Amino acid sequence: MKRAGKGKIRELGVVVGKLPTGAKNDLTDVPGVRVGHVTIQHELEDGECACTGVTAILPHGGSLFREKVTAASYVINGFGKTTGLVQVNELGVLESPIMLTNTFSVPAVTQGALQYMLATNEEIGDTTGTVNIVVGECNDGHLNSIRRCVVRPEDAVAAIENATEHGVEEGAVGAGTGMVAFGYKGGIGSSSRVVSASGHTYTLGALVLSNFGSKDDFLGDRLFACATREPAAAEAVEKEEDGSIMIVLATDAPLSDRQLLRVAKRAGIGLGRTGSHFGHGSGDIAIAFSTAHKIPHRTESVTETRVQLREDHPVMNELFAAAAEATEEAIYNSLSQAVTTTGRKGRTVHAMPLPLR
Repeated sequence: MKRAGKGKIRELGVVVGKLPTGAKNDLTDVPGVRVGHVTIQHELEDGECACTGVTAILPHGGSLFREKVTAASYVINGFGKTTGLVQVNELGVLESPIMLTNTFSVPAVTQGALQYMLATNEEIGDTTGTVNIVVGECNDGHLNSIRRCVVRPEDAVAAIENATEHGVEEGAVGAGTGMVAFGYKGGIGSSSRVVSASGHTYTLGALVLSNFGSKDDFLGDRLFACATREPAAAEAVEKEEDGSIMIVLATDAPLSDRQLLRVAKRAGIGLGRTGSHFGHGSGDIAIAFSTAHKIPHRTESVTETRVQLREDHPVMNELFAAAAEATEEAIYNSLSQAVTTTGRKGRTVHAMPLPLR
């Protein structure tokens, strides 16, 4: 790596959308949400390189199995390899961390997250049912020697244990270590929005794993047109595959799983604003959850009572806008926070030339 990231795009004077951000402008602005990474970066033999990692998103700091949260997922384009989303959409709940990694490491990360859940919930598979592990991926094979499968189950455990609510580390870290977006260094990015209605305030945050798009696709220049640019020596790379993105949305607004599905769909608007056209070979998947309710795994009650937002209240439109804005800005943050990175076979992917403040 050759230089440090410049910070979030707002530090460069670039503002996306109309809604205010949370204090940290990231996913952990949603109370209780935690994010952790494990970054794996070292040389291997024969010019190969480990340039990858794992990212873990935890909806709260308690037992996710015993206290589940409402959730949904939306497939924008389905050229992706995930685990656990079928059950999330069937039951409308999330009961494990959301794990992100590279394509060929989904099995190892699933195994590690499962081991963590078994170690912290002795009843799973014994006195109660099994657990549904959720893992998403993008292909980091341009920089990472993906066939070497360097990620191990213990890396997934460490990412979960590293999770903190004190801010999201962004850029070329964790699952984002080897990712490429718009021909430049991509990876982990995050942003948040705050909406208010009838005396209530709700936060929505987005975290992305960006690995899509060519330089010619990028539409973000419209935001930076009046700014001074860095020298154009940082050439973009072109990859044969379309690339992918994983988008995770979190909110403390009381939403049903059906409403969360509606919110998740709006992440595609933010993705499109950056220049994506959801290419044939692109795995573009959004997962959304609400921390407003904790759903107990065991209860004696035959019914449950929840509060949820009215569908026709203007706050729903605000949340739709928040999802689009936060997703778009999170993608830009994944670029602005990334650093120039050299990986397998001496390949270098430069940090995107961005405006100077």
